[in-house]
Amino acid sequence: MTFKLGLTGSIGMGKSSTARIFADLGCAVWDADAAVHRLYTQGGPAVAPIAALFPEAVVDGSVSRDALKTLISANSQVLGQIEAIVHPLVAQDRADFIANSNSDVTVLDIPLLFETGSEATMDAIVCVSVPPEVQEARVLARGTMSRDTFETIKRKQMPNDDKCKRSDYVVITDTPEHATSQVAAILQTIREGLKHA
Repeated sequence: MTFKLGLTGSIGMGKSSTARIFADLGCAVWDADAAVHRLYTQGGPAVAPIAALFPEAVVDGSVSRDALKTLISANSQVLGQIEAIVHPLVAQDRADFIANSNSDVTVLDIPLLFETGSEATMDAIVCVSVPPEVQEARVLARGTMSRDTFETIKRKQMPNDDKCKRSDYVVITDTPEHATSQVAAILQTIREGLKHA
């Protein structure tokens, strides 16, 4: 039985790099965004049901995220319809990953962990965090979105302080070295607990 460790955090907080640290320290890591990508690619389980509802969202046999964004921005009900298809498929992908995990600790990288109620299925939760000004600087430095888009995304996510309060562990991702030492300490605590379970 693997220990299920949820990993969450808002945009620009350093979740992906923290997930890599967990992987480097011997954990199996499941990534919700990568799972959605698999579902949307040619032959993926989400392609046919999305094509049935929104044929214009499927391009060359794959679901086009850009087409979905256009549909969602044109009609607020579309998001709920897409989620009704995708969420159960993502949950199944995650369940399969956990069932096949040979690692003592399996990290489940879920951006909207609290927002989707996934915390109930975890043994413990880690939230990544940095001060808001660092978060904004990181996101804008990527050059992939405007400040307005960033603010819109942030408004849709649970406030960082609330996520931190509801988590068992918080990793401050100000430097790679600091993040690594915190992850190592968390894993030591969990693995000690598993020995005595």
